Amino acid sequence: MNQHPDQPVVITSARVSHSEDLRRRQARYLFSMGVRTVCFVLAIVTSGPLRWALVAGAVFLPYVAVVLANATDRRTSAGPVSFPVEDFPLLETRSASAGDSDKV
Repeated sequence: MNQHPDQPVVITSARVSHSEDLRRRQARYLFSMGVRTVCFVLAIVTSGPLRWALVAGAVFLPYVAVVLANATDRRTSAGPVSFPVEDFPLLETRSASAGDSDKV
């Protein structure tokens, strides 16, 4: 039995890496442009109201694709959690006895 998962467990609210974010945005853009291309091709071979709906999709999809491609991960981290001072036990110091004062 494999005890190590393929992907590490995410335990923070940290952003994904810049390269991973860029890859995801490029994939969304390419998918949108692929749908736009399909709209153009189908607009050529169809007729009637469907043609105009496909033309409208082909015209407005670039705007949507650019907006989605520019949508970066804007999560912010609150930073590390700090603990109240009173939750920690205080260390007590021992006073040096008279006989231990000459030891370094």
